[in-house]
Amino acid sequence: MGFSQDNLKGFVLALSSSAFVGASFIIKKKGLRRAAAASGVRAGVGGFSYLLEPLWWLGMITMIVGEVANFVAYAFAPAVLVTPLGALSIIVSAVLAHFILNEKLHQLGILGCVMCIAGSIVIVIHAPQESPITSVQEIWSMATQPAFLLYVGSVIVLVFIMIFHFAPQCGHSNVLVFTGICSFMGSLSALDTFNTAVVSPIYYVMFTSLTILASVIMFKDWDGQNVGSIISEICGFIVVLSGTIVLHTTREFERSSSFRGSYASLSPTLSARLCNGNGEFMKHEEENLLPDEAVFFQRQEMH
Repeated sequence: MGFSQDNLKGFVLALSSSAFVGASFIIKKKGLRRAAAASGVRAGVGGFSYLLEPLWWLGMITMIVGEVANFVAYAFAPAVLVTPLGALSIIVSAVLAHFILNEKLHQLGILGCVMCIAGSIVIVIHAPQESPITSVQEIWSMATQPAFLLYVGSVIVLVFIMIFHFAPQCGHSNVLVFTGICSFMGSLSALDTFNTAVVSPIYYVMFTSLTILASVIMFKDWDGQNVGSIISEICGFIVVLSGTIVLHTTREFERSSSFRGSYASLSPTLSARLCNGNGEFMKHEEENLLPDEAVFFQRQEMH
């Protein structure tokens, strides 16, 4: 099926959103660093001088513009096309951080970027055309169709089961419990328990997958497409997800390695306690990080 004008508009808006949002993190981080240098107190340890820094507010405005563009993109193109393109903001941020913040992007990070771009191209080529919606009654009809009501009911039941049964028993030992609740309900409480390097990729995979699934059920995005196009979209989506995981895991590994290196002179016992298996060293480090580094992937929640 050809690439329609509406899909093109949605694609451009989603691409612009990723550029704005990815750049906003770099701009805000520059503002945070400038404020910390001027006041001597970092935002990560309770400083609020960044609120008086124009560069930080410029970053906030840039992010808002990006999120508005992303919201409008859904009016022109299906979620199957728009949602995976959100991963491109990670590439923008990683590349800008490499050149502007001197945060080196290593070979695995470059591989992750290439995978995200390649997967996005496949999705764009095979994206379905969105069916035009002409009235509120039509949306209501879609929202009350049996298949979508079954999906909504299943989500509610699963969330209650996970909250009241699985969370008390294994919520603090199995990352899928909290990330599952987060993905269904749009929260990010799992970050309080597990390493960001584990939570963020899993959350992105689950949240994006469920968003696309809900859209496919409600709006019937894949109706009229042949099996080959659908399989191509799924493959492209898997490549994007894989690239996201590789890129983010690489960034967290470099950050954690740097942290461990700074404590190389400590005794083995103390070093082991600082870097234990549940990612506790990351929690300690994130307390000293700028806020944008700790919450970079939370923008997927807004999709």
